[in-house]
Amino acid sequence: MGRLTGKTAFISGTGAGIGRAAALVFAAEGARVFGCDIDEASAAETVALVEKAGGEMRSLAPVDLATAEGAGRWIEAGIEAFGGIDILYNNASALRNGPFESMPAEDWYFTIRNELDIPYFCTQAAWPHLIARGGGAVLNVASVAAVRGAPFMPMVPHGAAKGGVLAMSKHLCAAGASHNIRVNTVAPGMIRTSATAPFLDDPDGPKEQLEARIPVGRVGVPEDIAQVAAFLCSDEAAFVNGANLMVDGGDSAMAG
Repeated sequence: MGRLTGKTAFISGTGAGIGRAAALVFAAEGARVFGCDIDEASAAETVALVEKAGGEMRSLAPVDLATAEGAGRWIEAGIEAFGGIDILYNNASALRNGPFESMPAEDWYFTIRNELDIPYFCTQAAWPHLIARGGGAVLNVASVAAVRGAPFMPMVPHGAAKGGVLAMSKHLCAAGASHNIRVNTVAPGMIRTSATAPFLDDPDGPKEQLEARIPVGRVGVPEDIAQVAAFLCSDEAAFVNGANLMVDGGDSAMAG
């Protein structure tokens, strides 16, 4: 018996990185997982990995979650596949960073669309199904960039979008109170994924500076976030609601 046995978990962006790690961890903890991604091949690969490990997973790909139509299509496909939803883990996102003074407007809109619109539309689509289920758990992904600036890289759109996710989650916590729906956020620090690897492996980059300020002495890996997410979505976290859990090795504690 795992901590998520008997639950159906919808996880977005399961094609790689933290989303893939979450699919594997949630399935290992007993959940039936319904994933999605914009990349059909990587999404199918994650399903194969979960099934090889003995878990149960299905997925929808390709799908664009940054529209009400796309988000609704994903949620409805999962409801048809598994009959209901207990957990919504809004993991999927995409961003563009760069110098504030020269950032094109399209990079701002791209980041807001893919980091704030996605969890909004997915949660809105899942909400009536969570109510019908008698409650459940929603987990949104914020970032340490939502609460402080980043000295090593300008990321105004990312910080603004993730700050919006934090605020939205607080209001969703209030909206879910009468429906037994818990809403929390997890705020990763620097995590090694295929997207961040070039930055972290740059010999002229700030990796050593980053690791020197993190009390645990390393950057994170996707499983660091996935394990915390599984706890927050489980009944073991039944009294955790409206919280933002920093998962950054202590980096944010050193910000001052």
